[in-house]
Amino acid sequence: MMERIWAPWRLEYVENADKVEGCILCLFPQEGRDAERYIVHQGERAYVILNAFPYSNGHLMVVPRKHTADLDDLDAETRLELFDLTEASVRALRNAFRPDGFNIGINMGRVSGAGIEDHIHVHVVPRWNGDTNFMAVIGDTRVLPASLRATYDRLSPHFGSSSVPDE
Repeated sequence: MMERIWAPWRLEYVENADKVEGCILCLFPQEGRDAERYIVHQGERAYVILNAFPYSNGHLMVVPRKHTADLDDLDAETRLELFDLTEASVRALRNAFRPDGFNIGINMGRVSGAGIEDHIHVHVVPRWNGDTNFMAVIGDTRVLPASLRATYDRLSPHFGSSSVPDE
């Protein structure tokens, strides 16, 4: 018999995934709906947003405002802010969730696993001892103990008005 795990909060994303025209990573920070889009911090050249389909609670993406698929297309100031916000994201996640470690990476191109391959972004994924289990291995399923809204509400206070979150 097949077991079911209910995650009703994901329905909004599944139903609307194909309804946005253009690049969501370009559109979302311009809409003025940061809380609704789960944008936890906006910098001058980059911003930080919760991943809508996270690997773990607190999975963030650090996104340059410039629409490009290649690091070579980013100027030095944007690369610096991208890295500064990556470090700030790690600090905010440590303060909010106390993870045991992190996976940080960039998927460039479809074959590398990029879900949005035309707009480069850095993944910051908090990890905990024992956070992998049989569900991901045999069920192709991830179990996340908190909703995106609860994660946003817990994490966003750890980002101040500057590009570095409060300690």
